[in-house]
Amino acid sequence: VLFRLITFVLNAFILRFLSKEIVGIVNVRLTLLYSTTIFLAREAFRRACLSGSTQRDWSQTLNLLWLTVPLGVFWSVFLGWAWLQLLAVPDPDVIPHYGTGVVLFGFSAVVELLGEPFWVLAQAHMFVKLKLFYTAVLVLCYVIYFTKLLGSPESAKQQVLPVSRMTDLLPTITRSRAFVNWEEAKLTWSFFKQSFLKQILTEGERYVMTFLNVLSFGDQGMYDIVNNLGSLVARLIFQPIEESFYIFFAKVLEREKDATLQKQEAVAVAAAVLESLLKLALLTGLTISVFGFAYSQLALDIYGGAMLSSGSGPVLLRAYCLYVLLLAINGVTECFTFAAMRKEEVDRYNFTMLGLSSSFLLLSYLLTHWCGSVGFILANCFNMGIRITQSLCFIHRYYRKSPHKPLAGLFLSPVLLGAFALSGGITAVSEVFLCCERGWPAMLVHVAVGALCLGVTLGTAFLTETKLIHFLRTQLGVSRLTDKTT
Repeated sequence: VLFRLITFVLNAFILRFLSKEIVGIVNVRLTLLYSTTIFLAREAFRRACLSGSTQRDWSQTLNLLWLTVPLGVFWSVFLGWAWLQLLAVPDPDVIPHYGTGVVLFGFSAVVELLGEPFWVLAQAHMFVKLKLFYTAVLVLCYVIYFTKLLGSPESAKQQVLPVSRMTDLLPTITRSRAFVNWEEAKLTWSFFKQSFLKQILTEGERYVMTFLNVLSFGDQGMYDIVNNLGSLVARLIFQPIEESFYIFFAKVLEREKDATLQKQEAVAVAAAVLESLLKLALLTGLTISVFGFAYSQLALDIYGGAMLSSGSGPVLLRAYCLYVLLLAINGVTECFTFAAMRKEEVDRYNFTMLGLSSSFLLLSYLLTHWCGSVGFILANCFNMGIRITQSLCFIHRYYRKSPHKPLAGLFLSPVLLGAFALSGGITAVSEVFLCCERGWPAMLVHVAVGALCLGVTLGTAFLTETKLIHFLRTQLGVSRLTDKTT
């Protein structure tokens, strides 16, 4: 969280000195070059070498991992050539030193791959602290850490690692055995084929922007900034909730049994928690959507100045606020669905997701031609809506024969809905008359109006959603008790 906040603040500072076109080239095209090189060179190796037991011939595993470096050199050269020769080169008067940027991003990918053997060795032996070092400074911290660790007398006593000196981490060739473990090599190839499509779908928006030229470099930069700004809420709030309660549901429910065949107490607890989580996600998403509509322009003006608050920026952020609402609901529904599904249901779901992701690429291309960069967000909303529908159908079937109705969490009281509607109307009028070109006093009044409406809305929620308030108090009480006992 700390590194994300630091990056957030630094980006806000840097954006005031860069054009949208430069942001688009760096954050979309060059970052795509970097992430694609890293993925093609290491992802399959990482998954294969972390599979199975730590009891193996680590010299062969390390030899296999060191192959990521020459492979990274190959991909950085090949993709760098494609980025320079096959893609449209930006105007050097608007975006200077594009070729230098391609070389540096490719080189940085190769440098990161130098730390891959260290990373896999650390993860395989549960060196959690080293993961923090990896995130912060990468290869240098790895070398210093392992040098100190292997040189200490405690390391010799504990025998934690399968190496005793730094030279054991380098590639070794012996006549008594093969250079690499061929079973691991075959597994690496299998993971590569499995993950290749996933990479295309994960970075689908960037690939569509880069190879199909559906947006200008300026629009690409604006979309990337808004996407990162909007997704910050999802990463900081919704993702931890989703991960924590997935573990809860997985422990409470038995995956291979229907609700009627399980302990009814566990089924009732899971239903009550799911209902409260759905209500919490809906309220949080609605709050962001309603108030985000009237305060998107102000937020962008504070974050990046006039470059962001003018043009398509506010429209993009308003659309993203709607997407955040869908993200919140989908995170809760899918965490329950994946925890309760049978194995064959998970396989069918993954197959369906593959089709949805493929259709997302086509829909993104069509919608961006129709309505510009907002089309990417609309395509994401459509994709997320289909996923939510699938999860809701599963939850309905799961509790169909039981007296519990967890989907009731998606229904709010009419009084609370009226409070949201009234707040949305008042803040929208306030934005028209007070924001954002009438000076700081007017903007402060606009903020005060929003704070008042938010307070009234939250007060209404406190009075009408008593079951949710009881759930939150219970969770806070449990977490405080846990903190005291630990």
